[in-house]
Amino acid sequence: MSVVLGCLPGLAAVVALALCANGVERAAATDPRPAADRYTAPRPSVVPRSVWLGGSARSQPPPRYDDEVLAVFVHHTDTPNGYDCADVPAILRGVYSGQTGARDWDDIGYNFVVDRCGTIYEGRAGGIDRAVTGAHTQGFNHRTTGIAALGTFTAGVPVPDALTDAIAALAAWKLGGTGTDPRGEVRLVSSNGLSRYAAGATATLPAVAGHDEGYQTSCPGEALRARLPEIRATAARLQGRPG
Repeated sequence: MSVVLGCLPGLAAVVALALCANGVERAAATDPRPAADRYTAPRPSVVPRSVWLGGSARSQPPPRYDDEVLAVFVHHTDTPNGYDCADVPAILRGVYSGQTGARDWDDIGYNFVVDRCGTIYEGRAGGIDRAVTGAHTQGFNHRTTGIAALGTFTAGVPVPDALTDAIAALAAWKLGGTGTDPRGEVRLVSSNGLSRYAAGATATLPAVAGHDEGYQTSCPGEALRARLPEIRATAARLQGRPG
């Protein structure tokens, strides 16, 4: 800028400088970037399914995808809590076996699983960075991500901070792609009348919701449900949103 101003007569240089300063001020005051660019969060570390599943994967159809992720559903796996975090891969193989065996699902239903030490594991196949259609919330598997807390979090059960912090980090990252405020609400269309809403009905739900808000269930447990406001607030902070 100094080279350009140096070529102008004195008064013209003053006017140009004023216009330049005004432009900078207005640009700073009105950030032209869309919300999806302003309020994003970094991708947290995720253990890929190849690490915990290995050669135990069953033959399955290709993954299905949605165009975006608008909401997160939080679950618990309804499995024992007193595990050593080093044993989580084996526990996840048990969850996978139960869902693909006894329940005859094509894959584990959750997109991600978080353990009590705060480690995030990739669940359903299709790509950590992609909007994979899960099988976690009847009627609301589209445009959502299912995050399961490994354990059982009914009333009175302690919920580790490392676990809730990891859920918040994952929600902040996934929702950041659509500029969705984790503290807000979204409109989703039910695809199945077995949910809390008739098929085709539009439901207004929290962007970070408990499983029970879309389906008749006690999941994610009263103790974990009570932590959802904190998870939402943490996720919003991680996106850089004002308090």
